[in-house]
Amino acid sequence: MSIWIFILPVAALNLCLFISVNYLLFENTIFAVDEIGKTGFTIPYIDGGVSISRTARTYPTYLIFKPTMIFTAILLIKYWIANNKLIGIVNNEINKKKYFLIFGVGSALFLIAHSIFLGIKFDYDLYKFFRRFVLLAFIIFEIIAQALLVMSLIKIREKISTLFNKKILKLKILLVSVLVIVAIMSMPILNSSEYTHFKHALEWNYFIGVITFYLLTFLFWKNPKNHVHTPEGV
Repeated sequence: MSIWIFILPVAALNLCLFISVNYLLFENTIFAVDEIGKTGFTIPYIDGGVSISRTARTYPTYLIFKPTMIFTAILLIKYWIANNKLIGIVNNEINKKKYFLIFGVGSALFLIAHSIFLGIKFDYDLYKFFRRFVLLAFIIFEIIAQALLVMSLIKIREKISTLFNKKILKLKILLVSVLVIVAIMSMPILNSSEYTHFKHALEWNYFIGVITFYLLTFLFWKNPKNHVHTPEGV
């Protein structure tokens, strides 16, 4: 499950970028790109030439982005529930709820809300604030959930030492630490009306960084069939 949480958003995001950059390929077809979604050649991870929102919120790219993000959010909910069950089994606390479950499921719900409202236009300041709040809440909840899960894994690492790759755990710790530090350091810039290209590049790379956590999860666990049972999907 974790590998699909990584692959699906990456594929959808870059397919939307491809369509926006190569909009001429779709001229005179039913998939003609809306004007606002058209952009010149750019590698936004480097030059920040376009935002994720611009490439994903217009026709036809929202037909790809929205369903993919909603499906990914459903997988995220299953992912966090499975990890909560795993930690509970290891600690003999099956009925005890973990904080990372609350933040993890919360981040998935915010992602669903963001995907639904992306591209819908209402000229109300409250609505604009709501969209920004939902996106920011998704990021904050996701980072907190990831950090809390890593802390939980560190606490039980001796009990599951034969089940996971220790190097990958270190990479997870490093990744979450970098994401937290970058988020804190970027706050003054994000509140500024300047540095547009930098903010766009940060947006693309930060999103990849967040979902790379799930790629590391895929690489983290060894084959449970050779050891003990773990919850399906983790």
